Amino acid sequence: MNYAIIAAGEGSRLVQEGVKLPKPLVNLCGTPMIKRLIDIMTDCNPESLSIIVNEQMTEVREYLESLKLPVPLHLTVKTTPSSMHSFYEVSRHFEDGKFILTTVDTIFREEDFRAYVEAFEADETTDGYMAVTSFIDDEKPLYIDVDADMRITAFRDRPFEGMKYISGGIYGLTAPALKVLENCMETGVSRMRNYQRALVEAGLNLKAYPFPKIIDVDHAGDIATAEAFIS
Repeated sequence: MNYAIIAAGEGSRLVQEGVKLPKPLVNLCGTPMIKRLIDIMTDCNPESLSIIVNEQMTEVREYLESLKLPVPLHLTVKTTPSSMHSFYEVSRHFEDGKFILTTVDTIFREEDFRAYVEAFEADETTDGYMAVTSFIDDEKPLYIDVDADMRITAFRDRPFEGMKYISGGIYGLTAPALKVLENCMETGVSRMRNYQRALVEAGLNLKAYPFPKIIDVDHAGDIATAEAFIS
């Protein structure tokens, strides 16, 4: 499995609330947020790891360059206008096969992630496994519409009758999804949620995989919440 982490955001809300460390280096139970993600991914059958940080995050870049990892690390230092553009940058380093992408502030339990990876690896009939959760913690959640077989039929900005899940911000995809990404870049599509809509419009077979709980660290108060969740 190829893995990627988007850590190119500014973390401006944390800064405004008094958090001095760059978001990727904020400690959760004594471990920098980005290192926790790296450790989880490198314990889940990794082939490569790609990470993007913005040009202002010199401290994060230096930290990542100091790590000794068991797989190749492809580090991109570039400021991008959106997470979709960051995804495009790291996608250039993907080896053949499946890949899983998430953002640095997406917090989940290791055992839930491992089960998700194993399910995605074993499924040869779908184009992607998208993590979903019924726990709503995001300020602007992306609501997921699924059929009886958990196939994703739509990504919606607003809740709807019968809604059960929102996006968990973990994207397991295959090569056809990269073609859709290239088309989005060429046609001026922006934002990850619009890219996900483009995947459905292109006819890709996407399956929703439920996580019991996923937390985003957007505010200073979320740090303690995340620590309590994973401890």
